[in-house]
Amino acid sequence: MAVTRLKRKDRKNKARQNNKQRIIKQLLMVPVIKNVDIEELKSRFTNAPAATTAVAAE
Repeated sequence: MAVTRLKRKDRKNKARQNNKQRIIKQLLMVPVIKNVDIEELKSRFTNAPAATTAVAAE
């Protein structure tokens, strides 16, 4: 007896598997941000341009 392969179904199953793996990898790539002090970040950005101009003036 000959073996018949369902090529279209095989391609569909492989594509489904690859899509699931890609989604998992994308979710793992996104870093989880916790306990961020927003006021401290704002103060860094307001002080940063002044520091760079002082270095340029020297």
